[in-house]
Amino acid sequence: MAIAVPRPKPQKRAVGWRGSPKRREAIAFYLFISPWIFGFLVFTVGPIIASAYFSFTQYDIANAPKWVGLTNYQNLFSDPIFWKSITVTLHFAVLALPLGLVASIALALLLNLKLPGLSVWRTLYYFPSVISGVAVALLWQLIFQPSFGVLNVFIYTTFHIIGPQWAFDEAWVIPMFVIMSLWSVGGSMLIYLGGLQGIPTQLYEAAEIDGANAWHRLWTVTLPMLTPVILFNLILGIISAFSYFTNAYVMTQGGPNYGSYFYLLMLYQTAWQFLKMGLASAMAWLFFLLVLVITIIVMRTSLMWVYYEEDRR
Repeated sequence: MAIAVPRPKPQKRAVGWRGSPKRREAIAFYLFISPWIFGFLVFTVGPIIASAYFSFTQYDIANAPKWVGLTNYQNLFSDPIFWKSITVTLHFAVLALPLGLVASIALALLLNLKLPGLSVWRTLYYFPSVISGVAVALLWQLIFQPSFGVLNVFIYTTFHIIGPQWAFDEAWVIPMFVIMSLWSVGGSMLIYLGGLQGIPTQLYEAAEIDGANAWHRLWTVTLPMLTPVILFNLILGIISAFSYFTNAYVMTQGGPNYGSYFYLLMLYQTAWQFLKMGLASAMAWLFFLLVLVITIIVMRTSLMWVYYEEDRR
């Protein structure tokens, strides 16, 4: 009869104070990212918490904050200039967003063709999106100058009519900024171009076999496969449109008659010209909530029109 001999239990290796290799790797990871964590907590999370507190106070930098509760929000909701700034921003967003999406998609489709000098054309259309800020605003200010601006001179010499006053006319100041927004479509165009080149070629081949022409292939293959990229650029466009500030600050200062008084321009003036930091903090949080709500609505409705590759499986 065989006698079962118990096997000796394996002895655990002695682990030093640094622990296992996985633990040492985790310690090294947090050690290396600790400067970023410190900067994020001090320069991002800290100001966010502080602005939330200041939005319930009366604060002008020179004096200590004074708690006033919901007074800042009540004052904003009863201020007609506040609602005017929201109207101006929404007006600009409703016009600029669809125009920018269509223009960037059209450019991407054009530059996705096999054209001579294609790399040069792509560079030329993308290059303006790299240049931004005050220099671009001053450039467009010269273009839209009513008396001797390039655009009005072109309109008069071509159609023999006097061009609009643009920045000096309340009815034309927002269309002027919408036209200017096309300056930066090169960035979105590049993203759409990458999306177009990621569409499987066998889908186009199958559509051609079924007898689909170029127009049908655009609507049944290209645009459905491009909808995730459209969603991405749409959300970025919403944030950019509601954050419109530099051009209005340089060119019009909110005029004429508050016709270009964008929301962020009002926020900037409230904070740094009138030193009403509590009121400006309340505006900043309302701005955050407004963009957040619109983004959530877009994301929820995207389930009805965005097509993903895994949906076919």
